[in-house]
Amino acid sequence: MRSSAFFQGWRVNLTMLRSEDVLLRRISQIDIAWALSRQIMKQDRDRLGSAYTNSVRCFALFGAGVSGLLGCTTIAYSDEAEHGLEVPNYHWPHQGILSSYDHASIRRGHQVYQQAMAAEIEVVDGPNDEGEMFTRPGKLSDRFPQPYANEQAARFANGGAYPPDSSLITKARHNGQNYVFGLLIGYRDPPAGVSIREGLHYNPYFPGGAIAMPKMLNDGAVEYEDAYVLLEILVQMGKDVVTFLAWAAEPEMEERKLMGFKWIFVLSLALLQAGYYRRLES
Repeated sequence: MRSSAFFQGWRVNLTMLRSEDVLLRRISQIDIAWALSRQIMKQDRDRLGSAYTNSVRCFALFGAGVSGLLGCTTIAYSDEAEHGLEVPNYHWPHQGILSSYDHASIRRGHQVYQQAMAAEIEVVDGPNDEGEMFTRPGKLSDRFPQPYANEQAARFANGGAYPPDSSLITKARHNGQNYVFGLLIGYRDPPAGVSIREGLHYNPYFPGGAIAMPKMLNDGAVEYEDAYVLLEILVQMGKDVVTFLAWAAEPEMEERKLMGFKWIFVLSLALLQAGYYRRLES
């Protein structure tokens, strides 16, 4: 009886142990399933968050692109308002490193400037044999005289506009020679919808489009002494005048280029000689 009771108790204990083992397994399975579900939920949240972040980034990049485009457009409009319509870039023979002025073009430009754009220039010279100063016609070697006594007189004679210094105009303006050339030949009738007040003239290359200076170059205004003219007469006059004004702004350019070339040649010889002696010493 005792042995049967012992075995019966052992069986009860074994059944309880098995039940506890099954319960622990089920609990561990529940824990694993809960952990997996939490991991899946976290991944889903991360995916949603990354998708939201990517969407925000895309919208931010799109907004930045639109803002940049609008900014560039604003800059372009402000640049056009400040400098006028952008002029084309022309080839000027004297702009090369070793290039020199076209002296025939300089003479023709002086002729056009003297006959079509300005009155005959007279300069004060002297003293003469009697010790008095006198006036004579201007030469190419003379400096440009001031046409007005002061700024107020210049503005009064030009409707309130202060005329620039022609001798430095190719250096004092944006895009220099191209701007002056485009300005000289750019006069035209204003387009539809554009009104120009009295006393002004329409020129798209001038800031604002309205300029007080009238058109200076006209067909037939100058009869060239030099028969070697290849371009249309108006374009040729503009090219020659710009060449003359560029020479007036930098008459020493050819001498400066020649001096620079000489220095580069001498320094190159010195560098070769120094390298040769260093090689011999080593």
